[in-house]
Amino acid sequence: MRVLLVSMPYGALDRPALGISLLKPGLRRAGIACDVRYLTFAFADLIGAEEYDWISTDLPLTAFAGDWLFTRSLYGDVLNGDDYLESVLRSTWMVGEQDLARLARAREQVEPFLDACLTGIQWNQYDVVGFTCTFEQNVASLALAKRIKEAHPRLLIAFGGANWEGEMGQELHRSFPFVDIVCSGEADESFPAVLSSLSSRRGADLRAIPGIVYRDGRETVSTGPPCVVTKLDELPYPDFDDFFRDRAEAASGGGCELTLALETARGCWWGAKAHCTFCGLNGAIMAFRSKSAERVLAEVRFLRDRHGTERILVVDNILDMHYFKTLLPHLSAERLGVRFAWETKANLSHDQVRTLAEAGVDHVGAGIESLSDHVLGLIRKGTSALRNIQLLKWCREFDIHVEWNFLAGFPGEEDSDYEGMLPLIEAVSFLQPPAAWGLIRLDRFSPYHSDPGAYGMTNVRPAMGYRYLYPFASERLSRIAYHFDFDYADGRGTLDHAAPALEGIANWMAAYPNRHGLWLEHCDNGTLKVIDERRAHRPCEVTLDGWQATLYLACDSVRKLPGLLREQGLAHVSSHAAEKFIEECTERQLIARVGDELLALAVTRPPRTIRRARQ
Repeated sequence: MRVLLVSMPYGALDRPALGISLLKPGLRRAGIACDVRYLTFAFADLIGAEEYDWISTDLPLTAFAGDWLFTRSLYGDVLNGDDYLESVLRSTWMVGEQDLARLARAREQVEPFLDACLTGIQWNQYDVVGFTCTFEQNVASLALAKRIKEAHPRLLIAFGGANWEGEMGQELHRSFPFVDIVCSGEADESFPAVLSSLSSRRGADLRAIPGIVYRDGRETVSTGPPCVVTKLDELPYPDFDDFFRDRAEAASGGGCELTLALETARGCWWGAKAHCTFCGLNGAIMAFRSKSAERVLAEVRFLRDRHGTERILVVDNILDMHYFKTLLPHLSAERLGVRFAWETKANLSHDQVRTLAEAGVDHVGAGIESLSDHVLGLIRKGTSALRNIQLLKWCREFDIHVEWNFLAGFPGEEDSDYEGMLPLIEAVSFLQPPAAWGLIRLDRFSPYHSDPGAYGMTNVRPAMGYRYLYPFASERLSRIAYHFDFDYADGRGTLDHAAPALEGIANWMAAYPNRHGLWLEHCDNGTLKVIDERRAHRPCEVTLDGWQATLYLACDSVRKLPGLLREQGLAHVSSHAAEKFIEECTERQLIARVGDELLALAVTRPPRTIRRARQ
């Protein structure tokens, strides 16, 4: 048996697909030959790498423009393209005429691209062709799969990836009869088992393989959820060789900085305790599992030595907190010359942020989402507004870029939530702003989707763009969709209450990084100097000594005012004097205050030891 795994547009050009890169060596262990092709580069060569990147990253995700380009090749003229342009792109996402023309030019290259794929690969030398589908890869993959099946009926067509998990994969399988097999969720065990069963002399018995969808006559049969991979150390190293080959042969291959994917954990330990209400990232498997520090170190060395990589994107949903004592100190000690991007919760300590920096982590994705304690409580983030700001401050200190989003429109939020944010946004606008802001989505696998009525959501329906991707009734679309539109049960239809805060966020994003900073320097005589450069036309300095310096330094991390004087050995300072000092610092935006919580905003100058560790 011989297998070809395919990544279609709009898969990323700057990094290989981890799923198929793990399946290839997994199949090799089972004695099954496997090749991988990144046809993403072939399409990028046709339309231009810049256009490809614009469609895949700049246009809104739920506009589904990348998928829509391939609909005519899959269905003919069944779907109304003009209606899509008007209802989705023009009216909903305000896409201008020049950009619509860019999409039209890209769409004209779809047929030549699919023709080249069909004639340029010797499909008859394979027994199975598998497609990985995440984000906007579905329609392109289906369009090519249909052509392959028509030209080579004996070929078995398999699909997998996040877009085909659970109910979505079952409905897509029913809807497209040229799809033979679906692997739902983690396919490390199910896909090799399917192929071994199909090649068995005893004949295939697919019923006993968990996590697949297959066809029994005309009936779609699901065998339920997949087996959960519990021993991640036993997974093979990913095989990225095919990506590097296809990238080297493509004109579009050298246009972006290369990043390799590393998986150190699956699932979410926080979600297992308190599932964030809007998050559907983990699909049906929330259980947290992680690799040992020894295995991760070995894998990093392997990727560095084999591919010469200097940047690794850790694709986990959340950082294993045990790594602060195991893996990260080893990464720091070994000085591997590799920079990392990692996802983490926002409530890290100062020492933990330092540890990340020393280990070579220069990008973190943080689940901040809001600067309102009430909103953060509603969505079960397990943090607070000031702890979110605390992370931004410490990451600025250690020169770590923070990737985060600001979201609004959560059921249950109040006008006062956004009114209270305005002074915070103004005070911290020298720190890393969100990468994007927007309204919440209702995504499959989230608590919002599981029980929308409990959260004040009603009239849940597939996001509008799906009707222009699949010519099916609404009920079927509801089983295919991952993103959903909804109405608020209280009748709320606008976000006027959040408009001032959203404007402040937009201004923050536009101004950064032109703003200077608010710096904290330790003087030799024991005093503190706060240097305020946030307003370039009138910078100023404040010198703090004695109990005021002690109090300000104590608030480098979030503190509660009651008991603070006693904790710092300042019982001789009157509460009135301390309150007056804090009020003055708050007015000057040197301290942020939310309720009885305080946070000093000045950033300690980046330690030289961290800069040396990066070199």
